[in-house]
Amino acid sequence: MTLRLAFMGTPDFAAASLAEIAAAGHDIVRVYTQPPRRRGRGKEERKTPVHELAETLGLGVHTPESFRDPDVLADFAALELDLAAVVAYGQILPQAALDAPRLGCLNLHASLLPRWRGAAPIQRAIMAGDEKTGVQIMQMEARLDTGPILLSETVRIFPFDTAGSLHDRLMATGAQMWPRALAALERGSLEAVPQEADGATYARKISNDEVRIDWSQSADAVANQIRGLSPFPGAWFELPHSKGKVRVKVHLAKADEGEGKPGTALDDALLIACGERAVRLTRLQREGRAAMDAETFLRGNKLPSGTVLD
Repeated sequence: MTLRLAFMGTPDFAAASLAEIAAAGHDIVRVYTQPPRRRGRGKEERKTPVHELAETLGLGVHTPESFRDPDVLADFAALELDLAAVVAYGQILPQAALDAPRLGCLNLHASLLPRWRGAAPIQRAIMAGDEKTGVQIMQMEARLDTGPILLSETVRIFPFDTAGSLHDRLMATGAQMWPRALAALERGSLEAVPQEADGATYARKISNDEVRIDWSQSADAVANQIRGLSPFPGAWFELPHSKGKVRVKVHLAKADEGEGKPGTALDDALLIACGERAVRLTRLQREGRAAMDAETFLRGNKLPSGTVLD
């Protein structure tokens, strides 16, 4: 038996799940994703990764601006779905949409709920210094990420993980959960476990005022900020330059021993003092340039001991 379903998602993280669900042989009668947007330097209109994959798979794609539109809701209900599988769609579904499929709507979320409900769970977990996270499939409710958990996998956060590397591991793990979850749902063997009442935290979107490096923080906090914002949007500082200051993103760093005024270079090899201890910057990207390792960066950018970074 196959399930009749719709898939809702937008970025690469969601496209991996769509591929696994399609490979499992389920009847994906429609794919919903965000409308094409103008992106990149040329501001060309681009389809989302889910949109592109759906077309490759020969699936019908709809890109409504709002799922609160009565016509969109009526059309969705008319599909007579068993369920909707949702992964990073980018729209909040109203109750009428959640109720339309026979088995409701299931959502894949990249954290161990109730910790890190919301938009940026991968970045927030690293920035907070968490040692583990996970991927969970839950039954959707009208409130944000509050529904009961149907399937869960725990994933370790390694000291060298960035948001990018952790994203890719969680994406693969989460995508592989869908065939198991849908097969169990068909058998009626999925158990819905309510989320714990305590311990909820919220992974709000990354704001512009969080990406500049605050050297007054501890070395661990600075290193976690850098890893949690790598590769995008990238934690940054300003480097003194003959023509003023140049912005430099840091993609990798590790806490190290050292003491000095926060933001001061303690040697000629990118050891920077923090509020407690110091961080060694190991991968950087000067504005307008490609990312490079520390040794390559220092060949073209002098940063001697005593330099103060903003």
